[in-house]
Amino acid sequence: MKVTESDLRLEDGRTLHVYDTGGDGLAVFWHHGTPNIGSPPAPLFAAAGKLSVRWVSYDRPGYGGSSPLPARDVASAAADVRAVADALGIDRFAVLGHSGGGPHALACGALLPDRVLGVVTAAGLTPYGAEGLDWFAGMVPSSAASLRAAAEGRAAKEAYEAGAGYDPEMFTDADHEALAGTWSWFDEVVGPALEAGPDGLITDDLAYATPWGFDPVRIAAPLLLLHGGQDRIAPAAHSRWLADRCPTAELRVRPADGHISVLDGGAEALEWLAGLRG
Repeated sequence: MKVTESDLRLEDGRTLHVYDTGGDGLAVFWHHGTPNIGSPPAPLFAAAGKLSVRWVSYDRPGYGGSSPLPARDVASAAADVRAVADALGIDRFAVLGHSGGGPHALACGALLPDRVLGVVTAAGLTPYGAEGLDWFAGMVPSSAASLRAAAEGRAAKEAYEAGAGYDPEMFTDADHEALAGTWSWFDEVVGPALEAGPDGLITDDLAYATPWGFDPVRIAAPLLLLHGGQDRIAPAAHSRWLADRCPTAELRVRPADGHISVLDGGAEALEWLAGLRG
């Protein structure tokens, strides 16, 4: 698949850097994780080609070529996606988010019911403070500490990131195998996301650990929750919580997978979305 990149000027003066593989197939908006740029997932291009899927995505504000938006919440993604879809002449579309992209995909499902055909999240989080869920339980200590700092506000999060380093323990053996193989693709999207500094990452985490601005229960479109049973970054309990409360949800837990290797189920998720076209 050939990816075309462009810059979209929004009414508020911001710029979104947009990616599009083109074609007239089912448009699937890819919502990237933290910290990534928005380039669509090349390891899933073969499956997308077979299913006539058109990938559309963008760098979230503060990443890559997109303007910062320091006070953004998760809900703000819906307005940005609507703007991109309008600019590209796309009426109806599906959304697929991995990791930190999961909440942003949920936002589109809840806030764009007239546009979204279906929603997939892989290794995503629930809203912060979700009733009946110990939000940090099961997270590797470094991930929990990072998000606890975000919950304390921007100053605390900035101070945390100033001394933070890479923690290989956040990934399982299956994750490390995926990162050394098919999903070495992440090397192409993590480095560029951090070239301009940690602003995108900080703003993402602040958004996850504060009110999201919408209720996922409002999602009327079919919702697939894909999660690795061994995930140490966003434990599977988060998707189980959503599955218990979202009336259109289907939960698929891959018992042996972690935060990255769960994406080996991405082709099946695309098939699920393609099936929604009837």
